Amino acid sequence: MPNSGSRAVAPEIRLGGLLGDALEANRRGRLSHFIVDETSPAIALFGPAHAERNEAGDWYGEHAGKWLYAAAKAASRGGDAALGERVRRVATHLAGLQRADGYLGTYAPARRFMAKQPRAPQSWDGAPARRTWDIWTHSYLVLGLLETHRHFPDPAYLMAARRIGDLCWHTLTAGGIDITDLGNHHGMSAAVLLDPAVELFRATAEPRYLELAQLIVRQAEGRAELRLLSAASAGVDASEIGTGKAYQLCWLLVGLAKLHRATGDPALLASVRRVHENIRAHHLTLGGGPWGGVAHRSREVFNPAGFFSPEGFVETCSTFSWIQLNRELLDITGEASFAEEIERSAYNDLLGAQAPDGEDWCYYSFPNGRRVHTTAWRCCKSSGAMALEELPEIAYRLRADGAITVNLYGPGRASIATEHAGRVTLEQATRYPFADDIRIRVNPERPARFPILLRIPGWCERPGVRVNGAEAPAKAGSYVSLERDWRAGDEIAMQLPMAPVLHRATNRNVQESRGPAGETVRQEVLCTEYVALTRGPLVYATGLIDGYRTGETIRLPESGHAELLELLDSAGPAPPTIRLTTAGRPPLECVPYYMAGGRVDGAWRVTWLRIAPVK
Repeated sequence: MPNSGSRAVAPEIRLGGLLGDALEANRRGRLSHFIVDETSPAIALFGPAHAERNEAGDWYGEHAGKWLYAAAKAASRGGDAALGERVRRVATHLAGLQRADGYLGTYAPARRFMAKQPRAPQSWDGAPARRTWDIWTHSYLVLGLLETHRHFPDPAYLMAARRIGDLCWHTLTAGGIDITDLGNHHGMSAAVLLDPAVELFRATAEPRYLELAQLIVRQAEGRAELRLLSAASAGVDASEIGTGKAYQLCWLLVGLAKLHRATGDPALLASVRRVHENIRAHHLTLGGGPWGGVAHRSREVFNPAGFFSPEGFVETCSTFSWIQLNRELLDITGEASFAEEIERSAYNDLLGAQAPDGEDWCYYSFPNGRRVHTTAWRCCKSSGAMALEELPEIAYRLRADGAITVNLYGPGRASIATEHAGRVTLEQATRYPFADDIRIRVNPERPARFPILLRIPGWCERPGVRVNGAEAPAKAGSYVSLERDWRAGDEIAMQLPMAPVLHRATNRNVQESRGPAGETVRQEVLCTEYVALTRGPLVYATGLIDGYRTGETIRLPESGHAELLELLDSAGPAPPTIRLTTAGRPPLECVPYYMAGGRVDGAWRVTWLRIAPVK
């Protein structure tokens, strides 16, 4: 039975270790400093003095909704009264700025989404002639206001979100405007309104918002360059849907998954799963981030399936929306593979983009490339903050059948309200993801029978699970279900062996021509092979090689690769190093990707090592 994803009674969750440190840095850093009150630049944008004269096409208004969403979660989760007060103050201020028609944006009247705009004839991405991010900004405002209302209930927040939804409904119906004429990438950047439309329906049960979501899908399907549903259902490669913009496409899939949950339409879920599988198979880095941007007009657009380059771009926003998509599919299906994708993205490309101070983020990350901390207004700084705040609620879930599911591992504690056992507390003691042993102490408020589901990673070949010393069968890539009469002090012991693994990838180019008899002749003109290293959920990398080089070519034997790898574990909190010894050069010492080269601006990371060609 799939996870319910119910938000009625939220568990109390405290993540420690690597994820906990990142969350705490996020709360103390970006979320506490970027916006503090209505005078903060990201909120002052909404004031009449600016908005009534703003003719620019910027996206800066998105930060308000993103901050409300992430900061409300952080304040509630961490019991941060000061941050919670700031969230309420900013939400109240924004609701007070809303115009009589429901508009709550940053643009002058002629630039607002209610004004019909012609398409720009020469725009490669189908952008409107007068480009704005107005619908995009309102989409994040709805999500931020609803999340604030969830943690700090106030009818004004819910009403402000509803009035935005009503204005959008009126604009797309009585106003006669097509959603795809309101955003770039052939309308993808406006059709993301699908997600908040469904969230409004879930929050209010008002049929109009469900109809709004369905209207958006029809209009997105009707745009010839987008063909959202038919392309997805036909198995078209992700790079060929719209412009293949990774962030927007993943967010649209989130909306389609939520619409499936609201309507039960199996065709929607089938379409989402097809595109998800295509992205997973062809468009992710080893660290789990959607990537593209090599030899393309946009660095944030998927490359064609099968193309590989170690210098590919990973936009942190895309990693964020990919995590959200896997969250939805995990809730719908209950399949362990979606939780594993979240773990991979979180421990590698997400943490690899965050600086330890919680303030700085990378806009783009590269498997092989320099770490560059972006500027204050860039979208990825707010998206990264949102992505981190998704993780606690994903780590532990209470299903509709009363089962408690553990999806993410690491030191921490969860207290979950159940029907029969009262509050059940789970405490993880572990060095995961650096070590392979996990102990979970189970303390129900009163003895009761219920299942606890533990995710067994797909990379773990010989998992071991014991309850109070008694062995329980476990299979990689699935959940082990432990249903029994639980009592205070019961203990689960897990062993998830993590052997270092070498992965190979190839950058290949094949040219086609006509032979003498008219036959097709294919000739390989480029074939460059690479190797990279993982251990458990972590990707490993080096900094500058030999202190100054940004890459390396190594020689590998035909077999016996495991003998080249030596694990240099540490008993303390530091992650283990893996030493790679190859012929012709001193050993390379590799550390987890997120910390390779030092987590500072300008640090270099090398994940993929080129393999010397065989003569």
